[in-house]
Amino acid sequence: EVTARAVKVNVYHTMSFLLRFSESIRSAVREGTVQIQGGIYNLETGCVDFLGRLPTQAELLDSTMAIPPSMVESGEARGKHGVRTGADSAVPKEAALKMLKAGNERFAAGAPTATQTSGPMRKALVQCGQAPHSAILGCADSRVPVDTVFDAMPGELFVLRNAGNTCCHAEGSMVGSLEFCTGKLGSKLILVLGHTKCGAIAGATQTFQAGGEKAPGSALEGLLQSLAAVAKDASEELGPGADLEALTAKATKVNVFSSMNFLLKYSEPIRELVRKGELDIQGGIYHLETGRVEFLGRSPQQQALLAAEETLPPSMALGTVRTMADGPMAPQAALQLLKVGNERFVVGAPKAGKVHRSMRETLATGQAPHTALVGCADSRVPLETVFDALPGDLFVLRNAGNTCTHAEGSVLGSLEFCTGPLKTRLVFVLGHTSCGAIKGATSTFLSQQKKKAPQALDALLQGLGAVVSDAKNELGKKATEEQIAAHAVKLNVFHTINFMLKHSEPIRQKVRSGELEIQGGVYDLQTGRVEFLGASPAQAKLVAAEGSVAPSLKSKMQGA
Repeated sequence: EVTARAVKVNVYHTMSFLLRFSESIRSAVREGTVQIQGGIYNLETGCVDFLGRLPTQAELLDSTMAIPPSMVESGEARGKHGVRTGADSAVPKEAALKMLKAGNERFAAGAPTATQTSGPMRKALVQCGQAPHSAILGCADSRVPVDTVFDAMPGELFVLRNAGNTCCHAEGSMVGSLEFCTGKLGSKLILVLGHTKCGAIAGATQTFQAGGEKAPGSALEGLLQSLAAVAKDASEELGPGADLEALTAKATKVNVFSSMNFLLKYSEPIRELVRKGELDIQGGIYHLETGRVEFLGRSPQQQALLAAEETLPPSMALGTVRTMADGPMAPQAALQLLKVGNERFVVGAPKAGKVHRSMRETLATGQAPHTALVGCADSRVPLETVFDALPGDLFVLRNAGNTCTHAEGSVLGSLEFCTGPLKTRLVFVLGHTSCGAIKGATSTFLSQQKKKAPQALDALLQGLGAVVSDAKNELGKKATEEQIAAHAVKLNVFHTINFMLKHSEPIRQKVRSGELEIQGGVYDLQTGRVEFLGASPAQAKLVAAEGSVAPSLKSKMQGA
């Protein structure tokens, strides 16, 4: 019985070998001009048991091996000296990718050709220098020896490895190393390689699922929290109900693209090489179970990222301060600065702390903030820090609840000064999750405490009651206090914007003419990210209205 089974297995093995290692046969099968079928002849009956096609034929048709492993030359084919050195010409990116695929195929098939290096080979590597055909950003996991996985000889691969194959931290060293490899060494291909069952990604996924706002107590916790953003993106793609295994697997793939995007976003030399077609960045996932690499191709965001203007990784960038010598900044340009600044804050790579003496002396000549910010006084939301802004960037107004409900004269007057004499063209209103003022207002409203407020705080909370009322009405009767408060945070942002448009003719006129934009956002205390909400839905209507004087100013005018 064992012998009979071995005969059948051998037939399939031979069919597999033909498909795996002959491109001409594979091509003919793909075109339908040739079929490969198997059979077993029975000596006793004279009958043939026709087995049909190989069950794994479709998979093997994707093989990249041009010839059997035994025919691959380990000498001249790998370089003039038997290994790649500076004496060899650069390998085109397409050929480099084929070499990686072929090398992994040999590894997975158990037919490696990478031999031991000889004395002359090592001497050539020293004297002629290196000329790797590919740069690999992979994981430090001991089960994924990159050179072995691609059956590579010394001199072929420029390998960078860390836990999670990430650029979330130490981005200067990762990006700088890859700029060296693709610039000085002439490599034409970068491959970001993740792998299944990645401990770093699994830990980050568990960190994401645990939630909370705990500060990292170690470098490892900091790494896992940074990678948790990848798990969050994976969770949003899969939807609710995904188990840990499925979420980790998805996060592994998302993380590969995240690292590729980081390279494209923060390295102008790499972007320029990709733009000119002199460099390719591809992704892949190594499957521990099979030994095969699943090649993912380019990042779906590559074209958009090639248009980016960031020239240095955030932690390496050193900004210049804005002064009166700078002209007014367009609203969309200012908004983009807020977005990229918040991104730097989120990934833990701020640049704004690097302020030297000459910058401070320059600021003494006057200010020209690109954005006026109305935010909450909450100590957990330091606005300059959240947007990684330098002194001179932001004109900041803060109060409990980021509101104009009370003390509107001072808030509006300050904004009219900033958008008038200072010529700032963007006003941004920022609320935040778990806002104490909004929670208090929600509690006050729901408890129906309509007594005359003896304290300023009570007056503030009751003043925010209109926002809470709108939130409650929109969510319906079944909404919990927590849900109402969370929704009220967003509505309060628009309420503040609407107040400006309704009660300030100078601001309304500038918005009407396109000279000024007013936008809103909500800062997430847990993730550090700002959700950008855009303009108020009521803007067009309010801009067309005649407006009115702010309530507190009207009462003063009547008293006079």
